[in-house]
Amino acid sequence: MRFIQLDRPLAVFDVESTGLNPRTDRIIELAVVRVPVKGEPVTKTWLINPGIPIPLETIAIHGISDDLVKDSPK
Repeated sequence: MRFIQLDRPLAVFDVESTGLNPRTDRIIELAVVRVPVKGEPVTKTWLINPGIPIPLETIAIHGISDDLVKDSPK
């Protein structure tokens, strides 16, 4: 289902992090959805080890835990 007519490809990015402070918090997931002019959207997702503990409040929001990212690249 397409709601807008595209005349060029569109990419939408999503970032999940350990919190809201850009000075102290870290990215833990990157995702991009590429919507071509014709054809099906393609989604790519990468988990990232932030190198710091993920707070329980943050895990409750997006479900990404320390255990889930422990073997991911930093």
